[in-house]
Amino acid sequence: MAIQRTFSIIKPDATRRNLTGAIVAKFEEAGLRVIAQKRIHLTKMQAGVFYGVHSERPFYDELCEFMSSEPIVVQVLEGENAVARNREVMGATNPSEASEGTIRKEFALSIGENSVHGSDATDTAAVEIAYFFSGLELVG
Repeated sequence: MAIQRTFSIIKPDATRRNLTGAIVAKFEEAGLRVIAQKRIHLTKMQAGVFYGVHSERPFYDELCEFMSSEPIVVQVLEGENAVARNREVMGATNPSEASEGTIRKEFALSIGENSVHGSDATDTAAVEIAYFFSGLELVG
């Protein structure tokens, strides 16, 4: 098994409800280590650049509005097969379809306000990490 890094966001619905610590605990209990983390407040333009891959999708504007509505916590997680492990811990995008014990099953309010984002592949993770963190911020 390979040690990987992946990218994670704790979204506005979760930071608003003060769930950052509970969510980080889920990642750590699953064997993922936080190697970089910061709380930021995106502008709508910054959210738009980050989610640019979805710019033609009908939910894009609503997503950018939501992601810039309140602070978020961006973080880099490291561990064995971190991308897959992170996605497993997050659960299905739709919280009603997520497995028991996952972040989205426990904390998400809806499909749109689903508490967390995670990279879907190692190459995506590298791009997402580079958008938010400089090399000096990545400790390990």
